[in-house]
Amino acid sequence: MKSINKFISTHVMQVAMISIAFYFSSAVLTGCSSGNSGDAANDASSGNLMKDAENAKDDGLGIGPVKHVDIPAEIDSKMADAGKALFEAKCTACHKWQKEKYVGPGLMGVTQRRKPEWIMNQILNPAEMTQKDPTAKQLLATYLTQMTNQNVAEPDARSIYEYFRKMDKEGTSASK
Repeated sequence: MKSINKFISTHVMQVAMISIAFYFSSAVLTGCSSGNSGDAANDASSGNLMKDAENAKDDGLGIGPVKHVDIPAEIDSKMADAGKALFEAKCTACHKWQKEKYVGPGLMGVTQRRKPEWIMNQILNPAEMTQKDPTAKQLLATYLTQMTNQNVAEPDARSIYEYFRKMDKEGTSASK
C-alpha cells in the first residue's frame, strides 16, 4: 500500500510540474504573437498557436495520428480485457470510472460524449491535443492538469477505448 501511495504522490507531483511548465509555455506563446493584424481564420497559420487553436474548426476527431477508426457493433472482450490491464497500469493515478473528477475527468460516459478518434488521440497525443483541440483545451482549463504522455502505442489506445466502451455499455460505476 505504501508503494502505491508513493507512486501516486510521485505521479501527482510530476503532473503538477508538467502543468506548470505547460502554463508557462502557453503564456510565452500567447505573448509572442507574430504581430500581424491579419485574420487567422483566413491564413493557414498566424504564427500564434493559441490563436490558431481558438480559430480551428472542431471536427470532434482531435489532433493526432488517428483519423478514422472502424468500431464494430459488438465489444471485443479480449481487446477490452487488454485495455483494462493497460488502464489500470497507466491511467488510474488520475482517472476513475465515475462521473466525478479525480485528478483528471471522470470517465463514465466518455464514449457517449466523445468520438473514438478523439479519445484515442487524447491517449496518444495529450500535449498537442491540449494546445490545439478546443475540447481538450477546455478540459485543461477546467481540471488544471496536463495529461501526461504514457507512451502508449495506437493498438493499445484502441484496447483502452474498447475497455471504455465495455464499461459504458455495462454502466459500471467502479473505482477503476
